[in-house]
Amino acid sequence: MKSKKRIIIALVALLTVINSANAQTNTARVNTSIPIEMLFPQGKSKALILSFDDGNVADKRLVKLMNEYGLVGTFHLNSNKLGTKDYLTKDEIRNLYQGHEVSGHTANHPGLTTLSKIDVIYEVLEDRKELERLMGYPVRGMSYPFGNTNNFVIDAISGLGIEYARTVGDTYNFSLPADFLEWQPTIHLFGKTNYIPNDTLNDRRELDEFYRLTTDFLKANSLALFYVWGHSWEYEGPGNKWAEVENFFKMVSRNPDIFYTTQTGLLDYINAFKNLRFSVDKSMVTNLSSIDVFIKINNKVFTVEAGSTKQLN
Repeated sequence: MKSKKRIIIALVALLTVINSANAQTNTARVNTSIPIEMLFPQGKSKALILSFDDGNVADKRLVKLMNEYGLVGTFHLNSNKLGTKDYLTKDEIRNLYQGHEVSGHTANHPGLTTLSKIDVIYEVLEDRKELERLMGYPVRGMSYPFGNTNNFVIDAISGLGIEYARTVGDTYNFSLPADFLEWQPTIHLFGKTNYIPNDTLNDRRELDEFYRLTTDFLKANSLALFYVWGHSWEYEGPGNKWAEVENFFKMVSRNPDIFYTTQTGLLDYINAFKNLRFSVDKSMVTNLSSIDVFIKINNKVFTVEAGSTKQLN
């Protein structure tokens, strides 16, 4: 009888241990499935990139206006066109673009998809090398001339120090880039206004769509990147286009909920987030980068300081 009782006690104890282990296992499964959301610096949910191509002399007016409203931009330049008619000179770009980012746009602005591999490499490297000499820092990205790219071009520029490349394939949404070498913007500044000559009805529709997107961005509650691109020379000539540019800048400037960034600035931040190292149960995280990263777990915001390990409970 005592022997039978001992067996029953032993079985109860074993079942207790098994149930305890299962409970611990189930808890671990729940913890490892916790979603981790990236936030922008200072815990912001919105980011704005302004990007302009070519290096036309009208950039002087554009940069002055951006500086007045506390905005930053990424400017993609053709180094071999600098100093020619309607383009900035090489001597003035360092001072003009101080506080902004200078990026590549190829040396001569050819359609890259029509070139041989060696010519693609030449256009990108020559542009990058000259812009680095003029600006005094590494040039890490570019925009494709005419927005044209394909797998052949992307393969050719891989390994040339180009970490991002912008297309002109507008998404009309606020998503983060799926591929840094095919970075699609949200929308051209003012959409496709003036694409059809003397079509005021189309211009009105495009302008309305642009401002609808701007308003949606300003009201967004989830993570949103508004990437607007264009050319300063588009705002010259007849009409009141510079007033429209200033109106847009007023709408989006000095907003405490927006992270104002260059393209490289956002690239570095996203990579810092991707390189965070979490423990299995998501109770700890190590930030390997030199950038403070902000994350949200279960609606709680954490700051993971650069080079630190943080407890998340």
